[in-house]
Amino acid sequence: MLRKIRITLAVIFFTLITLLFLDITGVLHTWFGWLAKIQFLPAVLALNLGVVIGLVVLTLLFGRVYCSVICPLGVMQDIVSWINGRRSKKIRNRFSYSRPKTWLRAAVLAVFVVLLLAGANSIAILIAPYSAYGRIAQNLFSPIYALGNNAIAYLAERLDSYAFYSTDVWIRSIPTFIIAAVTFVLIVVLAWRGGRTWCNTICPVGTVLGFLSKFSLFHPEINAEKCKNCSLCERGCKASCIDYKNHSIDYSRCVACMDCISNCRHGAIEYKMRSKKPAAAAPVKAEADAGQVDSSRRAFLVGTGVVIGTTVLHSQEKTVDGGLATILDKKAPVRTTHIVPPGAKGLRHLASHCTGCQLCVAACPNGVLRPSTGLLTLMQPESSYERGYCRPECTRCSEVCPAGAIIRIDKAEKSSIQIGHAVWVRQNCIPLTDGVECGNCARHCPAGAIMMVASNPDDPASVRIPVVNEERCIGCGACENLCPARPFSAIYVEGHENHRII
Repeated sequence: MLRKIRITLAVIFFTLITLLFLDITGVLHTWFGWLAKIQFLPAVLALNLGVVIGLVVLTLLFGRVYCSVICPLGVMQDIVSWINGRRSKKIRNRFSYSRPKTWLRAAVLAVFVVLLLAGANSIAILIAPYSAYGRIAQNLFSPIYALGNNAIAYLAERLDSYAFYSTDVWIRSIPTFIIAAVTFVLIVVLAWRGGRTWCNTICPVGTVLGFLSKFSLFHPEINAEKCKNCSLCERGCKASCIDYKNHSIDYSRCVACMDCISNCRHGAIEYKMRSKKPAAAAPVKAEADAGQVDSSRRAFLVGTGVVIGTTVLHSQEKTVDGGLATILDKKAPVRTTHIVPPGAKGLRHLASHCTGCQLCVAACPNGVLRPSTGLLTLMQPESSYERGYCRPECTRCSEVCPAGAIIRIDKAEKSSIQIGHAVWVRQNCIPLTDGVECGNCARHCPAGAIMMVASNPDDPASVRIPVVNEERCIGCGACENLCPARPFSAIYVEGHENHRII
C-alpha cells in the first residue's frame, strides 16, 4: 500500500510539474504554480524559509520522500528505470549493493556551494535537479507538445471549431537546447543502467537530504530473523543501498520508494519507526570492492565534462541570442547591457537567484524571454524584442518564478519600472532613408515617451523623426518590435544594470 501511495503521488506531481512547462494558456499556473515553489533549491535561493523548513522536517520524519515524489528529475529516472525493467524479470532485478561514494558526493556539493556563493550560478545550475528537468521539459518536451496542439488546432479549424489555436514552435537558444539534450541523454542512460546513479552520486540536493535522512524517524528496516537471504530486496533496489548479507540499508541513499517492501516475499522488511539500536554498518570487503568498477558513475563524469565543454564552446560562438535571424527577417541589435524582465531588480539580483529552470521563458506569452547565451549568465532569462514586446499588462514571469529571481509585481508596479531606455538609430529610420512619414514608434509607445518632431528645425514641413524622453521610457520594447525598418530596427532598447522606479 505504501508503494502504491508513493507511485500515485509521484505520478500526480510529475505530470502537473511537466504541464507547468507545457501549458500555453497560463491557467495551470494559477492552480498549481506552488509545485515549482516547493522545489528545494528554488526555495533556498528565494529564502522561502517555510518551504525549506517543511522539506527538512519531511525528510527527518519520513526519509527522502522529496526525491521519490516531489522532485521531477527523480521521478523521471524512476520512469526510465521502470521501462527498462519491464523487459524481463532478470532485468527488473539487475541491481546490486555498492559502497557509497561519499567523497565524491561531498566534493560535488562543496563545489556546488562555492559556485553559488561566488555568483557562478550558470555553472552550478547544470546539476541542479529541478532546473535540469525544467530545461529538458521546456526545450525537448514543449516543442513536441506544441506540435501536437497545432495538429489538433488544424483539424479543429477544418471542422469550423476554434476551441484550439496554433502556437509558434521555435528554439529560443541553441546552447540551452544542446545542454538540455545532453543532460536528458546522460540521465536516461544512467537511469537505464543504474537506476538512481545521478541522485546518489552527483545531485547536490540528494546529498543534503541524504545526510538528513540518516536521522529520519521512519525508514525501512530489515528483520534479520525473518530474512531468508534471497537477495530480492538488494537486486530490486534502484538506489543500490541495500546490503542483504548484513541486513543493512544505507539511509543516505535510500529514497523511500518502498520497492524493497513490495519485493520481499517473507515480510522481512518493514517501514517503521527507527529502532533505538540501529543495525551495525556493513563490513568493508576490500577484496571484493577492489575490482569493482561502477561504469555508470564513470559515464556520468565523462558526460558532465561533455556538458560543460559544450556550454563553453557554444556560449562563445553565438553572437545573436537564440539564432532568430534565420527565422525572422528582423535581427536583434547588439546591446551594451542585456535587458532582464521587470521584477528582476537588475542584472546582479537575477544572476544570484536564478536557477535557469526556464519556467519564465515557457510562461512568457509574448515571445520576449529567451535563455541568455552569455557564459556568466548562461540559461538565465533575458529580453529581446524580435517576436514581441513586454506588454505593460503582463506580469506572468513574476508570477511563476519559484526562486525569487523575478519578484512578484502587479500591473501598476510594472508600468513604473524602468528596465532600459530606447535609443534612436538615425541611419535606419525610414523617414530619413525613404523620405516617408512613419511615427510607428511614437504611436505605439505605452509610456508616451516618444514624440515626433521635424527633422529640420528650420523647416516645420520636413519629415518628422522620433525623439525619446529617457525619463519616461520603461524599456518595454514596443517601439523596437513594431518598427518597420529591416533588418535592424531604427529604434532599440538598451538595458539598465539596475532597474528604477519612475
